[in-house]
Amino acid sequence: MRHLPTAAMILLTWSGAHGQHPPASQPMDHTEHPGYGQPGCPMHEGGGEADTTMHHPGMSADDIQAHHKEGMHHSFEDAEKWSRVFDDPARDAWQKPKEIVGLMSIKPGMIVADIGAGTGYLMPHLAEAAGGKGRVLALDIEPKLVEHMIARAAKAGLAQVKPKVIQGDDPGLPTAAVDRVVILDTWHHIPERVAYAKKIFEGLKPGGRLVIVDFTAESPFGPPKAHRLAPEAIIDTLRQAGFTAKAAAEDLPHQFAIIGVKP
Repeated sequence: MRHLPTAAMILLTWSGAHGQHPPASQPMDHTEHPGYGQPGCPMHEGGGEADTTMHHPGMSADDIQAHHKEGMHHSFEDAEKWSRVFDDPARDAWQKPKEIVGLMSIKPGMIVADIGAGTGYLMPHLAEAAGGKGRVLALDIEPKLVEHMIARAAKAGLAQVKPKVIQGDDPGLPTAAVDRVVILDTWHHIPERVAYAKKIFEGLKPGGRLVIVDFTAESPFGPPKAHRLAPEAIIDTLRQAGFTAKAAAEDLPHQFAIIGVKP
């Protein structure tokens, strides 16, 4: 269960292989996802067919070939390389991080958790919303990426950001202490979703909010279609875990957002 919901889960997420480089303003191929092909990942266990029509910006042909030979088991030892992929400014055009943070309704001073924070794509946006008296828990299962976020936060002077390594089956949230949680482009990688949602529920304060963003069935990008989750399925999972849940009004071109609230 180690490589599961959060290894860099930022698209969260995505290696491709053949064909032309995608426009920088478009989301990356889902097989770049840090969890893709890892033990415990539904894409790996279910044998889903990968979309390999695109490749990583910043990845050499040798890198791509090696990933294919390894069955898409990605190494995230080189955090700087992945930062060039995940933190490409052009990603903002479709990912719309400010809109995602807006859905979280963060108030200054809140404790916010980014589960699957990866290289820290949402870090500056969450830190700005929480303010200097707030705290941002940047959580991931990949130690090298967490080290990268620690250095990134220090360089940016974001003392309120606290990167931390967590386990694949447990977000490691303090009990009833967190105000807001975001899971970006990663929820479909979690096999035991009700159990995982219950752990998030336990970590949230009463009235706390969970925002899940994932790919639509119609999106030309994202996981293989057989592994995509309908918004209704996510809502049902969250309700089983104790949340009140609904689809959020948003303007994301390839994705949807679900909001769960702890009563």
